[in-house]
Amino acid sequence: MAKDHSGSPKLHQLESKRKRLTWILAVSGLCILFYVLGAWQNARPTPSSQSEVYSRVGCDSGSPNPDIATSRISSSSSSSSSSSSLSVPLDFESHHQLVVNNSKSSENFPPCDMSYSEYTPCQEPQRGRKFDRNMLKYRERHCPSKEELIRCLIPAPPNYKIPFKWPQSRDYAWFANIPHKELSIEKAVQNWVQVEGDRLRFPGGGTMFPHGADAYIDDISELVPLTSGAIRTAIDTGCGVASWGAYLLKRDIVAMSFAPRDTHEAQVWFALERGVPAMIGVMGSQRLPYPARAFDMAHCSRCLIPWNKYDGLYLIEVDRVLRPGGYWILSGPPIRWKTYWRGWERTQEDLKQEQDSIEDTARRLCWKKVIEKGDLAVWQKPLNHIECTKSRSSNHKPHICKSGNGDAAWYQDMEACITPLPEVTNSDEVAGGALEKWPERAFATPPRISSGSIPSITIEKFQEDNQVWNERVSYYKRLIGLLPQGRYRNVMDANAYLGGFAAALSKYPVWVMNVVPANNDPDTLGVIYERGFIGTYNDWCEAFSTYPRTYDLIHAGGLISLYQDRCDITYILLEMDRILRPEGTVIFRDVVEVLVKIKSIADGMRWQSRIVDHESGPFNPEKILIAVKTYWTGEAKRE
Repeated sequence: MAKDHSGSPKLHQLESKRKRLTWILAVSGLCILFYVLGAWQNARPTPSSQSEVYSRVGCDSGSPNPDIATSRISSSSSSSSSSSSLSVPLDFESHHQLVVNNSKSSENFPPCDMSYSEYTPCQEPQRGRKFDRNMLKYRERHCPSKEELIRCLIPAPPNYKIPFKWPQSRDYAWFANIPHKELSIEKAVQNWVQVEGDRLRFPGGGTMFPHGADAYIDDISELVPLTSGAIRTAIDTGCGVASWGAYLLKRDIVAMSFAPRDTHEAQVWFALERGVPAMIGVMGSQRLPYPARAFDMAHCSRCLIPWNKYDGLYLIEVDRVLRPGGYWILSGPPIRWKTYWRGWERTQEDLKQEQDSIEDTARRLCWKKVIEKGDLAVWQKPLNHIECTKSRSSNHKPHICKSGNGDAAWYQDMEACITPLPEVTNSDEVAGGALEKWPERAFATPPRISSGSIPSITIEKFQEDNQVWNERVSYYKRLIGLLPQGRYRNVMDANAYLGGFAAALSKYPVWVMNVVPANNDPDTLGVIYERGFIGTYNDWCEAFSTYPRTYDLIHAGGLISLYQDRCDITYILLEMDRILRPEGTVIFRDVVEVLVKIKSIADGMRWQSRIVDHESGPFNPEKILIAVKTYWTGEAKRE
């Protein structure tokens, strides 16, 4: 009789191997099935009608160069194999119940009348005339009420052309884009701008630098250490066409240039068209929209600001935004008044009194006068307030502010008191912490973080944020093929957080306006300045302080979710359309429900857009929407 071997160990092993092999074959079969289904899905044509969720970008026949729009939103050819999933739009049209605050959906927005082509909602001259002219209050921000908001698209002028690439744009712009000759006539002697056929040329001249901005900056460099990397951020008050800021860029110094919207029409607009950082602004009755201790250097070249008036209030404001050890540079009246007083059409007594007043205010701020040489005078802010506090008597004015937030600057009135510096233990210590020199400064831990003054943000979080943005920008490079090619110049991060996006872009020929939502907690704009980047506060329920068509790329990570309960997001998107150049790009990062709503509004704004996966893959609930503003212009007025 045969012996039963069912209990043999060898048979148990064979049975176990058979079961494992069966399981492996089953899983392999499922993988093959999913692969076939995926290939079939990829082969399906993308939706093309407006009623479908997504549309292919770059097919608009009205664009003068549809390949540009297509390449901005598609993978670059070199990386198509590694990112093939990006070619298929993701379908999230229904099944989501979140209600986002917008007044209408699927609305088609008509073009505004051509009279709105230069519309600046919060700095409209007609509205400004209703306000007090004292301290230039009428030139400050005065935004439209809800009833005054417009629901149309700001048209580009006929024959609008894509601006010159940087660095050529520093010197040239298309006249059709900003058809104004006023400055070329009024400032002809100073050589600000010249009209040459269909182009505007910017020779780099200025009222106080007849030999050009480059030579003027060389003169400053003999008095202030511009080339050591210690000075990175600057502010230019009353900037004209921002030639000073334009020529500082080659020295790795980035300037926030500002000037009011005034009778010269387009000086800030010219600056932005040139690819130079600038915004509409004025020293009036309110604080500048920047945090305390932001700038390494401040500059005024015949900027027409009455520094000697209002008990030195404007110099007190410069002191607030100037870093410890920072420099203030003044040229023009009243400096060197003994030589120029006749040409300035003022009396010697008047000019002497003005300079004496400035000198006195600077001393009371504890500034040290470094030098006065030729047309330039330079003062330096102290490293800390130890000696300044010791030397002050009880009736010394301006006194040091007893309370309040020095960084608070959104619709905050200027104060006639000195913003106190962080406390230090010895007179050689830099209040608030010393900064690394540029370019190390961009990735070094900012003192506001290392000191723990922003409790919610640790050194580890800062370092992780840098790594995250390196990965994101690498992903964007695949999504937007033109990012490293110089096609973008003016970039805005509409919700900038720690400035990681700007830092990751620093290897490209761009500059970034880092916008921190006003009254946000935590307030991180001071961190961004400590890293050597520039930015401003803004409430996105209102318009931004710039002209139409001034940015090439806007990044909006989580911005719409942040504002969806505060105001109608439709107006935020219409504002982005206003400030975006034709064929410009917007990158939204948000949850699917919000992106679908954005897409439904964008479709009515002549944007072409699609949603793609997060850089970490399809299982991340956050997605990315890439939108391109199509090229179109308004119609010329008929005679």
